[in-house]
Amino acid sequence: MKGLKEKIAQLKKEKNAVILAHYYQRPEIQEIADYVGDSLGLSQQAAETDADMIVFAGVHFMAETAKILSPTKTVVLPDLEAGCSLADSCPPETFKVFKEAHPDHLVITYVNCSAEIKALTDIICTSSNALKIVNSIPKETPIIFAPDKNLGRYIIKETGRDMLLWDGSCIVHEAFSIDKLLELHKGHPDAVIIAHPESEEHILKTATYVGSTVGMINYVKEHPTKKFIVATEVGILHEMAKAVPNAILIPAPAEEDNTCACSECAYMKVNTLQKLYDCMLNESPKIEIPAEIQEKALLPIQRMLDLSK
Repeated sequence: MKGLKEKIAQLKKEKNAVILAHYYQRPEIQEIADYVGDSLGLSQQAAETDADMIVFAGVHFMAETAKILSPTKTVVLPDLEAGCSLADSCPPETFKVFKEAHPDHLVITYVNCSAEIKALTDIICTSSNALKIVNSIPKETPIIFAPDKNLGRYIIKETGRDMLLWDGSCIVHEAFSIDKLLELHKGHPDAVIIAHPESEEHILKTATYVGSTVGMINYVKEHPTKKFIVATEVGILHEMAKAVPNAILIPAPAEEDNTCACSECAYMKVNTLQKLYDCMLNESPKIEIPAEIQEKALLPIQRMLDLSK
């Protein structure tokens, strides 16, 4: 393992590459990354570097976002099979028909979607700024929100806005068992439940804090000696534990029994150190986006950034 890490470090210098790792990646990948974070934040950081190559250890839509923000850089993904159930739940052809059936609606889409969906969007949002983005839209303007219905319902509850929701979701965040969570909390009554807004409504109702990956980490940092039950993909616990070594972190239980009794994203875990090395060496799989899609997809991201200032 050590030899592979050294080879990656050497190749990174030779290729003038920057390595990005999402919070849900394997710990060993997070450890060798230049930046660890959420999807949009990583793409923004990479765009500000002078790197020639962006190695995105995440899933496909994240690497696409990096390419949209850094069109002249080479962007590679360790494994093209690193997809996303949420992005896949919103096929561009079907969504285009849905959008055309509601021509008076403004389209806001969560960043967890394909480049083609971004190109059909008016404004992008993240889980961090979704409430601010929706609140910035005049109340008389009807809104389509896609692709995550759970995040959409959370926004409706928090803002009071009536939005037309696309019926998409993340299988990882829908895997949490409310019965097992309540049972776990009985055994740890002093634990604070924190949850990602992609989770289902009954999970969010149990949470003291609901927020993005960055928001959850920051919340735990503010309470470094407490105990937390964390309802998001279990990979976040690696960075969270580094940030707050004195906190007790317990992953929220999933419905199905698996190796860790927590919720793991199989797509995130297909990336390995060997695949990361190979993709840097071969500069493949390379992310390519048609110029027209790339240009159209950039506009709603820019609108989001302007509204978020």
